[in-house]
Amino acid sequence: MIILPILFFVTAILYSSVGFGGGSTYLALLLIWEIPYYILPVIALGCNIIVVSGNSINYIKSGNLNFKLLIPYLIGSIPFAFYGASIQISKNVFEIILFFILTIAGTMLLIESRSLINKEFKLNKIPKILSVLIGSIIGFFSGLVGIGGGIFLSPILFLIKAGYPKQIATSASLFILINSIFGVAGQITKDIVFDKFLDFWPLFLTVLIGGQIGNFLNIKFLSNKILALITSLLVLFVATRIGLRLMS
Repeated sequence: MIILPILFFVTAILYSSVGFGGGSTYLALLLIWEIPYYILPVIALGCNIIVVSGNSINYIKSGNLNFKLLIPYLIGSIPFAFYGASIQISKNVFEIILFFILTIAGTMLLIESRSLINKEFKLNKIPKILSVLIGSIIGFFSGLVGIGGGIFLSPILFLIKAGYPKQIATSASLFILINSIFGVAGQITKDIVFDKFLDFWPLFLTVLIGGQIGNFLNIKFLSNKILALITSLLVLFVATRIGLRLMS
């Protein structure tokens, strides 16, 4: 059990450094370690909440919160994150969905890392109904498997140029935090006993520390482009592991 907390620690550093929680990779690691799948989403979402809470506070203090950008996505995501989390799915379906989510997310992060190269940023006016629809889709699948969804929202906002980079980072962090809270609420509506939840306290402690280190790295040292590239490669590596597991 020593290696798993170390991997959670590294994951928290990498993801928090780009404003994410790391839920998708926590899930994959827990799955590889043969942790009972029914408790995976709650652990991953709990870690998300711990990691992005600090990020969200720091981003808001920096004055980069744009409520007009974020609210339509939350309107769509909150009810669907709760609904998705309340649905019971089999382990096999869970693994397949997680594989596709990781593959798509890793690819989108690669695209985002390339977008960060472009200093020119002309914003587009995005219809509110489209924003709500995007939020609903992300919220549903995020709640279904137990992630925050920021790993999807951030690249999408970059691609459609819905906000400036720092506004997008702030929106993604808050989106993850709020989605994760409602995801946990949906998970506890299931007829599942979470008696072993507190047995994983070392994971929560390591992501708390790793999250603070990652946030410091983001502020002081590494560029967002490099951090997004590293994170995308990590996500794709984990997706490959899950894919090989499904084929075996």
